[in-house]
Amino acid sequence: MDIVLGSRTAESAAHSFEQMNTPAIRATLPMKAKTAEEAAEDFRISQLPGASSFGRTILADGRHVGDVWCYGIDPDGTPGAMVSYCVFERALWGQSVASTALARFLPEIAGKYGLKTVGAFTFADNLSSIRILEKNGFQLMEEFVEDGVPSRYYQLDLEQKKA
Repeated sequence: MDIVLGSRTAESAAHSFEQMNTPAIRATLPMKAKTAEEAAEDFRISQLPGASSFGRTILADGRHVGDVWCYGIDPDGTPGAMVSYCVFERALWGQSVASTALARFLPEIAGKYGLKTVGAFTFADNLSSIRILEKNGFQLMEEFVEDGVPSRYYQLDLEQKKA
């Protein structure tokens, strides 16, 4: 399977929202936008100068099957950004699609924004997400409970990953 990162558009952001807005995905991925229109508007804001978010579509054999993105971009901060990802095409779950996409996205955002570290949150029972993060070199930094849900914070030192 050929996994590549594609450009995001307002239309692809709205499409992703519609595909991700399922009980199975919502149980593992909190979503800020409540409608496809809000998702498209969030994308448009990400295109403004000085925006603090950036994302790419995940394409499998040319089909849009998910997204990978970063937010809270602050190259001087630790972390310099937070990353997230979602493969919404259920038939591809467990096939390393998200892991491959994240592996390709990390050097891109490190170079584009001069990031030294990135972080990621996941629910403690989301074993797939934990495997994806650990496979990409993220280290567990903290376990906590938020809104009654056991969660984890992971961080990756991008400079160490380059070495």
